Amino acid sequence: MLEGKAVIGETDMLQTMQQNALDLASKALDFFDVTEAIEIARFIKKEFDRMHGPGWQCIVGTDFGSFVTHCCGCFIYFCIGSLAILLFRGSADQEAKENHFSAALEAARA
Repeated sequence: MLEGKAVIGETDMLQTMQQNALDLASKALDFFDVTEAIEIARFIKKEFDRMHGPGWQCIVGTDFGSFVTHCCGCFIYFCIGSLAILLFRGSADQEAKENHFSAALEAARA
């Protein structure tokens, strides 16, 4: 595992889910070398899918940018040493379609 403590940058997860994410990241770093970002991300994603239902996405690396839409209560970005981890559940496709449809109806009525 990397030396140092996890530092949470942004989150809207419940404390228990945050702790799950940090614990899984620590476990992943016990199994994989820090250079194996894809394997670390795959491990965290699959475990979160198993624990909290499907639809989770995980990005791991030392230099990346992102702009994501996520379900409420399902987002965390944290760092362990120089390794950054972004874990989120994407917003439901049906939910996005309903919001788009509602906005289109409002625009048509105006």
